[in-house]
Amino acid sequence: MGRFLLVMLVTFICNSVALADDIEDALAALNRKDYKKAFVMLLSASQQGDALAQFNLGLLYQKGHGTTQSNDDAAKWYRLAALQGSNKAQYNLALMYVNGHGVKQDYVEAAKWYRLGALQGDSNAQFNLGVLYDNGQGVKQDYVEAVKWYRLAAKQSDVLAQNNLGLMYSKGRGAPQNYVEAVKWYRLAANHGNSQAQVNLGLMYGNGQGVNQNYVEAVKWYRLAAKQGFAGGQYQLGLMYTIGHGVNQNYVEAVKWYRLSAKQGNTRAQQNLGLMYVNGQGVSQDDAEAVKLFRSSAQQGYDEAQYNLGFMYENGRGVTKDMVRAYLWFSIAAVSGDIDAIKSRDNVERKISNKQITDTQLIARECIANKFNDCN
Repeated sequence: MGRFLLVMLVTFICNSVALADDIEDALAALNRKDYKKAFVMLLSASQQGDALAQFNLGLLYQKGHGTTQSNDDAAKWYRLAALQGSNKAQYNLALMYVNGHGVKQDYVEAAKWYRLGALQGDSNAQFNLGVLYDNGQGVKQDYVEAVKWYRLAAKQSDVLAQNNLGLMYSKGRGAPQNYVEAVKWYRLAANHGNSQAQVNLGLMYGNGQGVNQNYVEAVKWYRLAAKQGFAGGQYQLGLMYTIGHGVNQNYVEAVKWYRLSAKQGNTRAQQNLGLMYVNGQGVSQDDAEAVKLFRSSAQQGYDEAQYNLGFMYENGRGVTKDMVRAYLWFSIAAVSGDIDAIKSRDNVERKISNKQITDTQLIARECIANKFNDCN
């Protein structure tokens, strides 16, 4: 699974060993949020080659504080500061290359600047360089290198790096699989409030990996993530209420948490909430509502929802019975290798014409190619 880059600007730096009076006054203006005055003073100092001023001037341009917003000018001044060795400017310039802001998107250049910042000990740069190695963006994919940079950032208490390092140990990527080590790093990040790490730690307790299986402890961590609004935690908490692990079985609570997660686009939550409507568990039975949820999940590529949407069309539940549409969704779900989807596709195939089969197979291929945006 791909990791996400830390999309965060390093904000204004207001400390330096020896600042000229004009730089000191400019930084004081920044602290007062007197951006127009700060801009004039920083521009003058930047033109004289001061790296700290160049970095802060880049931020003013990027944020549009005290001047017209300009990513091009931001990148220009970040580059000048970065070439003088400013690790914060190197990090922000790398982000510009990742996002294609003020420069053409270029992961190779991003990796170059992240590396320079990372070698100076910048934890954000170390984490993002690890992500590039993890995903093979701008560098050859190398899990060992990813682990190296995650570890360096994690040891500086970077919670995103701690979570990703735990994931590498859990999956055995770039390091021997070690659930105890995974739990160690997940816990560090989870204790600092990282919601993804809280869910991952909950999963370790639920599966008994690296710790004794403990559903109550799993629920504790899922709930912490869920209360932060994290869709993955809300889904997992809903699942625990559905099956009664670590809590008393409670379909109404399950529906509550599935719904919160589903509203954020979580495909599994949409699928499970759809099933609750089909079965009338925690809600009034409503096939039409179930179809809406299955469709939303299916159009995001979730194969179980694709199968269930096919089932609803085959049986005319919540929609008009339509064997061609049933065949379409069974065919799409079957691509994942799901045995039930394959059997259902083959069964429906015997009930429609050869032309309908040919036309629908073409639509299915186009639907998949277009990432499920056009499946009619």
